[in-house]
Amino acid sequence: MIYISKLAQQHFKTLLADKKIGTQIRVFVINPGTSGAECGVSYYNKDEIKKNDVEITYSGFNVYIRESDVPYLKDAKIDIELEGVNSELTLSAPFAKYRNNNANLSLKNRVQSLLDIEINPNLSLHGGRVVLIDVTESGYVKLKFSGGCNGCSMINVTLKENIEKKLLLAFPELRGITDLTMHKYGSHSYY
Repeated sequence: MIYISKLAQQHFKTLLADKKIGTQIRVFVINPGTSGAECGVSYYNKDEIKKNDVEITYSGFNVYIRESDVPYLKDAKIDIELEGVNSELTLSAPFAKYRNNNANLSLKNRVQSLLDIEINPNLSLHGGRVVLIDVTESGYVKLKFSGGCNGCSMINVTLKENIEKKLLLAFPELRGITDLTMHKYGSHSYY
């Protein structure tokens, strides 16, 4: 679930040596499954441990994770990056922003998750956003663009070469995308 390098393990042991006996490490995700997800590491006292926490035992310390955070910390890695005389503790969690895309979620929810995590963060760099209106029974995704995307001179390329390709690759049951935006070109549009 979480890989902690030997160097990071040693770092945690050193930090914990100065803390109250019984203090452990907690790894957590704030706003998991959203584009605003953030991961962190903190101290965790014995009296804070919950019965549904997942415990991972290392030599000299334990790591605790809320059971609900476990899927978002899949393939997470904690390491120490050394650069000259400086060092930095890093936490990489590639699934922190992904909604649980299990088969029990509707296609519409899975499409929304992909838009939130992979598409909208890039569109926001140009002041734009795409909103999911619907996924039809026949497999077409209906979208509306706003902000800098409304009236953008490259919207057709963005729609066909970026969004549609990603959605069709991720969800083979889809047939295509329809843009419902009434594009108005103006100073708000990204050029």
